[in-house]
Amino acid sequence: MKISLKAARVNMNLTQEDVANALRKSKGTINAWENGKSEIDKANFDALCRLYKLSGDEIFLPIKTT
Repeated sequence: MKISLKAARVNMNLTQEDVANALRKSKGTINAWENGKSEIDKANFDALCRLYKLSGDEIFLPIKTT
């Protein structure tokens, strides 16, 4: 079963600010990734997987919207 980026973050009891600090990104960037406003590159996706203790196969990414 796959879960969303947001669900993975919430399951780890992390805020967007916590994730932003861990990845040295802005809170806005984390929000944009979770809401499909911008694409996430492989390096950052891999970092999120490690942070959330999930494999890439367990997380689905939102489709980028304009």
